[in-house]
Amino acid sequence: MAYEGSWVVVGLDNGGTSNNTTVLDASGRFLVDRLVETPSLVKEGPEVAVERLVHALGNVLELTGTPLSQVRAVGLDTPGPASADGVISSKGATNFVDPGWYGFDFRGALEARLELPVIYNNDGNAAALYAHHVHFGPDSWQHSSVSAIVGTGLGGGVIEAGQVVKGAAGMAGELGHVHIPLHGLLEEGQPLPECNCGFIGDAESVASLTGIEKNLLPYWLTRFPDHELARAESVGKAAKLLRGYGENGDPLALKVFEQQAMAIGRLFTIAANFTDPSAYFLGGGVVEAAPHFREWFLETVREHTLLREEQRRVATVALVRDLDMAGARGAALAALSQIVGR
Repeated sequence: MAYEGSWVVVGLDNGGTSNNTTVLDASGRFLVDRLVETPSLVKEGPEVAVERLVHALGNVLELTGTPLSQVRAVGLDTPGPASADGVISSKGATNFVDPGWYGFDFRGALEARLELPVIYNNDGNAAALYAHHVHFGPDSWQHSSVSAIVGTGLGGGVIEAGQVVKGAAGMAGELGHVHIPLHGLLEEGQPLPECNCGFIGDAESVASLTGIEKNLLPYWLTRFPDHELARAESVGKAAKLLRGYGENGDPLALKVFEQQAMAIGRLFTIAANFTDPSAYFLGGGVVEAAPHFREWFLETVREHTLLREEQRRVATVALVRDLDMAGARGAALAALSQIVGR
């Protein structure tokens, strides 16, 4: 590996509203210790979005006093669905609705524009990679982990020996679409939860903001008909307010979040019997919640993650750290790994 400061990689985390960026030097040291955001403008189509990423890169290099000539590679992460090579789905995606995005080679277009190698991961995989490396440090290459990132959907990733498991089509680690057992999770008479992907009873249908809005909250409002949220302008707006109610101990909110935590625990139980990882990481809005609520939620996940005694002795269930920076940092780590051949 080159000496410290001889070259860097840049991590670009592309989102629906913002691009987050970071710089990682050859020694593995991040040169940015905070969130660095610029508008992504993805709704204006691929051409504009690529230029905004170029601008984001220039902005973070200026911020850190790093010349472009020192950049060896760029790590890019975006929401999916996309191929392992960064080609957006032929049907577009939530953040990529302009028809110009359909089947667009995002990674290839940015690489051609920058004339630098661009290494691609989806945003869930990038966050999972960062969670793994920040937790295990120099021993990252000796461990495996599974991460579930709860947001509008349920993203995540599987890391084996410090590397992202992508799969043949780039769709490995789609934890949100793993079917989970629903017996004992749903109340008697509670409708089966449906996912936007068309599945019934996958993890995302319960453990996501979409799952709250589409499946959980409508049911629980029938059980608490006089609740303040029943008078909200829409179920969508009520769903976004729910975490605040949960932090204040509201019974309806705690029922919803208990079901979400149970779903994640069952998802981790499946992972325990499939990959037997060293760690299970949880990220998303709950990480940004009040500490008492965050700890309650994490403990409920642990309670419903059924591990054998041998597994409990060696594995941990923990929160993703620095979640707002995890995507960009994970993208940078993937680029660094590519350069040094690990």
